Amino acid sequence: MSEKKVRLGAIGAGWWATSNHFPLMKDHPDVELVGVCGIGDGLEKIREKFGFDFATEDADELLDADIDAVIIATPHDLHHDLASRALERGLHVLCEKPMTLTADDAWDLAQRAEEAGTVFLVPYGWNYKPFTIAAKRILDSGAIGEIQFVSCNMASPTRGLFGSDPSYMLELWSSETAPDPTTWSSPEHGGGYAHGQVTHSSALLFWLTGLRAASVAGRVSTAGAPVDLFDAGVVHFEGGALGSVTGAATLADGDRYQIDIRLFGTEGTLMIDVERERVSLSRFDGSREEIEIAPGEGDYECLVPPVRFIDLITGCETDNNSDVTVAARSVELIDALLRSSAAGGVETNV
Repeated sequence: MSEKKVRLGAIGAGWWATSNHFPLMKDHPDVELVGVCGIGDGLEKIREKFGFDFATEDADELLDADIDAVIIATPHDLHHDLASRALERGLHVLCEKPMTLTADDAWDLAQRAEEAGTVFLVPYGWNYKPFTIAAKRILDSGAIGEIQFVSCNMASPTRGLFGSDPSYMLELWSSETAPDPTTWSSPEHGGGYAHGQVTHSSALLFWLTGLRAASVAGRVSTAGAPVDLFDAGVVHFEGGALGSVTGAATLADGDRYQIDIRLFGTEGTLMIDVERERVSLSRFDGSREEIEIAPGEGDYECLVPPVRFIDLITGCETDNNSDVTVAARSVELIDALLRSSAAGGVETNV
């Protein structure tokens, strides 16, 4: 426990904030919940349930309160504006994924965060799993040499969410507040599988490898939905590596989420599979290594990142596995993929 509690505010009080972030913060010994900003008749009930001092529908009132940090869990298209305003006030920021919808906005936040000198974390749950941390240690040791080729695929049971029927996801997360379909299935709000899910796999890839996309030739398919359900991009990375980043929303309800990252280097290969809970190193010199993974560890949850956010502020932790740079590299890849698809699949610079 730190000597001084982090005075925390939150903008956005929907299904994800109320089912994941607020319960964690309510029980955190180093957090004082100061204010919550949202819309709708249920805001006062949320304030009472989690113990916020006040509730407001005015974001500036929340940001101007005596707070140290803010959680931003609004629809995607509002992230940049709210995070910018928070950083202008010198606040620590936890901003939901995707951090922004465009590369320019993402790198603008990266610059603002550097200038502010505050903690900026985007809560990507898989970046904090023991087995992915072990995989990063292997990569950082140089075990596979220089990365030459990447295969990164994600699939999830989210066709209903992006097709305006979020009932399965609501049941999964046991939230009292239903997801607003316009957040997920409306193009103008950044709906679709790329922004909603490929953001996870690409952020994991960029944190693990330190790579950065240079150009993307991409295609997406809506399969009759309002937004993309399928995404595929051929990626050239800075430094010369080639790769593919793909995603599909149509696993059956109840199926385990899939992220399969395969990295091919000058000295060996590394396979990371969250569904089958596998991290496997195979080197050209004949050596092999398998990471022991506890059953169920590959399942998605986002319990560590919000707590890590607080621990980074108090100095109890120093490792930010999903900082503003990782998030920006994810955004610029997805931005280029979608722009490429809109232009007919032509190779597009990030």
